[in-house]
Amino acid sequence: MKLAVVGTGYVGLVTGACFAEMGHRVTCVDIDAEKVAKLKEGCIPIYEPGLKPIVLRNHEEGRLHFTTSLADAMVDTEIVFIAVGTPPGEDGSADLKYVIGVADEIGTNLSEYAVVVTKSTVPVGTAEKVDAAVRQALDKSGADVPFDVVSNPEFLKEGAAVEDFMKPDRIVVGVSSDRSREVMRELYKDFSRNHDRILFMGVKDAEMTKYAGNAMLATKISFMNEVANLCDRLGVDVENVRLGIGSDSRIGYSFIYPGCGYGGSCFPKDVRALIHTAGENDYKSLVLQAVHERNEDQKHVLFRKITARFGEDLSGLTFGMWGVAFKPGTDDIREAPAVVLMEELLAAGARVKAYDPEALEAARNELPGQWFANGAVTLVRHQYEALEDVDAMALVTEWKPFRHPDLRAMKEMMKQLVVFDGRNQYDPQSLKDEGFEYFGIGRR
Repeated sequence: MKLAVVGTGYVGLVTGACFAEMGHRVTCVDIDAEKVAKLKEGCIPIYEPGLKPIVLRNHEEGRLHFTTSLADAMVDTEIVFIAVGTPPGEDGSADLKYVIGVADEIGTNLSEYAVVVTKSTVPVGTAEKVDAAVRQALDKSGADVPFDVVSNPEFLKEGAAVEDFMKPDRIVVGVSSDRSREVMRELYKDFSRNHDRILFMGVKDAEMTKYAGNAMLATKISFMNEVANLCDRLGVDVENVRLGIGSDSRIGYSFIYPGCGYGGSCFPKDVRALIHTAGENDYKSLVLQAVHERNEDQKHVLFRKITARFGEDLSGLTFGMWGVAFKPGTDDIREAPAVVLMEELLAAGARVKAYDPEALEAARNELPGQWFANGAVTLVRHQYEALEDVDAMALVTEWKPFRHPDLRAMKEMMKQLVVFDGRNQYDPQSLKDEGFEYFGIGRR
C-alpha cells in the first residue's frame, strides 16, 4: 500500500519506518526542511534502539521517502497518517492546531478516496474536528471526494518502540465505516498472522482507549510511589511489599517500581489532558488529579533526602548524577526527574556532574545555557567520571550499566560515600557493608 505519514517526530518516524519495513511504500512529510534533508542523509533526529538501521535500509531500498510537500506525498496515497505534536497548553489541554492544520492541507490536496488516520495522541472528539477541517477544505475547492477519518492511537514505549510496533500486543482502530475498516485490516494483516491483534471499535472509543491506557499506567506508578513514601516513615522495605503485591495475578509486577517520578512526553501530558477533558465535561477527576499531584511531588523526594542529610545550604558540595533522560532507552529529557533535581541542587548552591549513555547531547541543547557557562553543571563522557571528587551520587535513571557499580572504584573517587538511589536499584545492605550511606525510596 502507498502511505503518507505527516510528522517525523518520535511517533511519525517509527510509524513510517516500520510500515516500510513491512513492504509498504511510505513517504514521511515534515515542514522542517533541514530535518528532512538530514533524514535523507541518514541522520536520525532521535535515539531509539533499532530505528536507525530500519530507516537507512528502507530509504536506500526505495520504500521510505522524505519530503516537505504533502501534496506530492498524497499522489495515489491510500492512507494518510497525522502524527504531529499536540503540545500541552497551560491549562493541561492538548493543542490541536498542528493536527487541524494538517487536516486542512489534506483536504486541499485530496483528489481520490483516502483514509485519514489520527496517530497523534488526541482528546476524544478530535476525529470529528479533523473530519470537519477536511470537508471545509474540500468545500472551498468545490471538490466532492469521499474519505474517512480513523483513530489509530500508538502504544509505543520509548526505548522499545520498534519492537512494540513490529510485535504489538494489540492494534486499536476506531472506524466509522465498513470501507475504512477493510482498508485498515489490509494494512495491518501482516501484524496479525499469529492471531488477530486488531481491536475495531468506534472512533471516540479508540481516542479514549489511548488516554485511559496511559492514565492507568501512570496511576500504578503514582500509587506505588505513595506506598513507598509511607514505607519510608514506617521503616518498611518497599521492595518486599512490591514483591508481595506483584505476586497477585490481579496486580502483576509491571509499573509498580517506586522511584523519583515519571516524565517524558506521554504520561504527564496525557494525564493532564484527561483531567482537562473531565473538567470541560463538568466532571472532577479526583483520582487522576491525585496521580498528577503525587508525581509532581515525587520529583522532589530525592532533593528532600539530600537536604535532610547535608542541610538546606549545599554550597561547596558537588553531586554526581547517573542518568538525565526520563527513562532508560531514550535520549528524551522532557519533564525528566533528573532535570528537576539539577535545578534544585543548583538553587541550593551545589554543583552537578552528570552522565547519561544517550541524553548528553539533548541535555546540552535543551538545558539552560548558563548552567554550563558558569560551571554549575558539567556533562561527562564516562559514568565514573561523574563521581570524581563528589560528595554524593544520585541515581536518577535506571540504565543497565548502572545496575552493578564498581564499589571499589567509587570508594577511591568519591569524597563522601553517600548514595541516593532514586530508582531502588541497589541492595542497601550491600552498600552499607562497603561503608556507603544509602538513601532509597522506601528503602533504608
